[in-house]
Amino acid sequence: MKVSVILPTHNRAHTLARALDSVLAQTRPADEIIVVDDGSDDDTAAVLAAYDGIQLIRQPNRGVSAARNTGIRAAAGDWIALLDSDDAWLPDKLALQEQAISAAPQARLCHGNETWLRLGEPLKQLKKHRKRGGDIFTDCLPLCVISPSAVMLRRDLLDETGLFDENLPACEDYDLWLRICAREPVLYVDTPLLIKHGGHEDQLSRRYWGMDRFRIQALYNLLTTQPLSPSQYAAAAAMLCRKARIFAKGARKHGRPQDAARYEALAQEFDEH
Repeated sequence: MKVSVILPTHNRAHTLARALDSVLAQTRPADEIIVVDDGSDDDTAAVLAAYDGIQLIRQPNRGVSAARNTGIRAAAGDWIALLDSDDAWLPDKLALQEQAISAAPQARLCHGNETWLRLGEPLKQLKKHRKRGGDIFTDCLPLCVISPSAVMLRRDLLDETGLFDENLPACEDYDLWLRICAREPVLYVDTPLLIKHGGHEDQLSRRYWGMDRFRIQALYNLLTTQPLSPSQYAAAAAMLCRKARIFAKGARKHGRPQDAARYEALAQEFDEH
């Protein structure tokens, strides 16, 4: 097993060292560390200058999906481990996943539990965020239940499913996990593997209003481009209709009748399938 770590970053000089240090502190060292600087104009270059043995790729700002994809394409490993630059792995993250995969060699995606902090204070995960392994396709439909920073997955799985959708400015992880979990079960380590830091101003969830519109687009893409079983198709269509109608109601309430009509029509389209 050769593990390539992909760490995309954009103007996160204030958290990047914490993320990188957590990779370098792994009890099972990474075989390759690739940092993709997605057009940063802060002190990111100065932070990275303090590190040796890291492959650095710089590109104009194109978003997190494009940055991850750039790193994945450059990776030499047969396993890809993702880490967002505002998160930090716990020291045994890679070791525990390698151990789990050794015991279940058929698995091609392994994720795990996480500890949440919001502005430095512990935050309890809600029931809807509960994570597990196995066939979790229906669990993935309401919202993202796999964190990119908790994932280690085989490169050949991405070759089959495709990479992150660069047309989605957010919920790109939700989109990819749906495509993967529609195909096969996943492995889960029920131990915190990382610390997920939230509450800061540059989180994607704060940058974009109406995050469900990106999930609706991901569901539409799934339903129109991916091979699904009849039960998977029915579950995904029902979730699209539910989300589209809720979104349409909100759009109408906030004086966006054209948006409301568009999402109502979309729900109607999949109601008729």
